[in-house]
Amino acid sequence: MSMKIPRLRAAVITLCTILALVAPPQAAVGQPMPEAGGGIPTIAPMLSRVTPAVVNIAVVSETPAVSNPLYNDPYFRRFFDLRDPPMRRQMSAGSGVIVDAENGYVLTNHHVVAEASAISVTLKDGRQFRAELVGADQATEIALLRIEAEDLVALEIGDSDRLQVGDFVAAIGNPFGLGQTVTSGIVSALGRSGISREGYEDFIQTDASINPGNSGGALVTLDGRLVGINTAILTPAGGNIGIGFAVPSNMAVAVMRQLIEHGEVRRGRLGIGMHDLTPDLAEALELGGIHGAVIANVEPGSPAEKAGLKAGDVVTAVDGAPVQGATHLRNRLGLTPVGSTIRLTVRREGDAREVALTITADATSSGDFAGTPLDGARLRNASAEEARRAGGAGIMVDSVEPDSLAAWIGLRRGDMIVAVNRTPVSSVADLRDMLAGRRAIVALELIRDGNRLFMVAR
Repeated sequence: MSMKIPRLRAAVITLCTILALVAPPQAAVGQPMPEAGGGIPTIAPMLSRVTPAVVNIAVVSETPAVSNPLYNDPYFRRFFDLRDPPMRRQMSAGSGVIVDAENGYVLTNHHVVAEASAISVTLKDGRQFRAELVGADQATEIALLRIEAEDLVALEIGDSDRLQVGDFVAAIGNPFGLGQTVTSGIVSALGRSGISREGYEDFIQTDASINPGNSGGALVTLDGRLVGINTAILTPAGGNIGIGFAVPSNMAVAVMRQLIEHGEVRRGRLGIGMHDLTPDLAEALELGGIHGAVIANVEPGSPAEKAGLKAGDVVTAVDGAPVQGATHLRNRLGLTPVGSTIRLTVRREGDAREVALTITADATSSGDFAGTPLDGARLRNASAEEARRAGGAGIMVDSVEPDSLAAWIGLRRGDMIVAVNRTPVSSVADLRDMLAGRRAIVALELIRDGNRLFMVAR
């Protein structure tokens, strides 16, 4: 399966699976490969152990059979009593990785299983099983499936933080639906971000040959440990040009744990805005050559304010692990479970100090709109980039439960609510206040696919 994401300079980035075997620092460069009987270097013994853990995923999804714009008009839908436009079924394919043989857990990409009405998993030995979607997280592009099966083989999970540029990699997946395929290369870069429009990004870049259909495959070391879930390629024409991206295993595991526990990722917050500590800024602040993230602002009443953090502070480490920049810090905070206590190492006016803070629930996202016309919708504050594209702030619809009130009035995932009863709204908190106790007609203004719509909910 493949999915396209925005232009990066002149090229189109197409989401797809990467299955790459990446060698950890101590096991890649300089370590001889095993030799076959004829003395030829080979990774075949390792592949024979790990490939049974790589699976093919087939997805059945339903898409509108017609594209008449009248189906987007809530008045048309209400007049003709149309809940949804006619749908057609389609098949697509991707890859996945068994990470827990006892419980049957399979990691894959969010875009592989998005909008799926049925999912099946086929093992290397030909056995096929219906899969249950445990949960999915669009922001990290990770999804977790579960199958009921015996005699499964799982990949041992490695430490993606130990990877280095130049470590050897191999990709295993299901390109173009051909069946299990192996390619190889090296780790080309680490910590890549800015690949998609939104999300928590810390991609491993590799030149292992990746193509559509590989989405959700495994990135493993030469000793057969999982270090990434392969996700995207940079390509001008839909094929491989040697630039592929994988979600690090440490990020995937953090998401997986929350999906198992909650069925979703519950992100917390500290209440800070941040940007990178550039060399010029470090020189201006007389900080020398340190790396980190500069706190740009602190929200009133937030955990950060209560802990004494201030604008201009530089965060250099989280729980002793160095912070490379603002994206790195955002990823660490965004994937830390709510209620956890973390220690930040902070530089202020040349002095270093440690600050303990507790991650609190993110008040910018909510699915609790029971008793309102938005019951069944999960909403969040629009990101700065989403607001820029829409020409103003608003509230994004992340998901809509089938047969809910929100689905009945015509809300869809990806809609951006910009006004209620002609009053602009810019946050979930504002929207909640405006809907509190309201029983009368509610008029919503929203942006869908660049068009402004007016929707009436009774």
